[in-house]
Amino acid sequence: MAGAALLSACSPTYDWREVPGTDAPYIASFPAKPATHSRAIDLNGMKVTMTMTAAQVEDITFAVGSVPAADAKTSLASVNAMKTAMVKNIGGTVRHEKMLPPALNQLQVIDVEATGKAAGNNPGQSLILFARFIAKPDRAYQLIVIGPEQAVPREEVDMFFSSFKAN
Repeated sequence: MAGAALLSACSPTYDWREVPGTDAPYIASFPAKPATHSRAIDLNGMKVTMTMTAAQVEDITFAVGSVPAADAKTSLASVNAMKTAMVKNIGGTVRHEKMLPPALNQLQVIDVEATGKAAGNNPGQSLILFARFIAKPDRAYQLIVIGPEQAVPREEVDMFFSSFKAN
């Protein structure tokens, strides 16, 4: 019984809740209470404001980012720039990349799995990034789960990605 208590104390708790986007039309389930922030970014020469809603469970971050797009061409370019930036942020190497069939009103959906190294508080720590990039005619989204390579449960990644619905 003591072993079971010890094991449960070591594993993260996922308290899933549906959260609507604050500035973008979507809903997603997060494993903890998220916070939302917006800031100006440069996506390969395009100046946009990205709004990021993120929650953290132990050392694993779950986030949805969105940027407005003037048209389909801009949305597709934004998705590609976001993908490049996310992998670059961890000095990463793409392990898998797959185009998914787009749903209604989606132009493109790309899933990426990449490995890299942490900077900041844990420099050199091995990280794994799971990301989904979605281009819609007027908006680009990125869904990310990132954390220590051995700590990110794939079933939680699947739960997060499958919960996302862009209106």
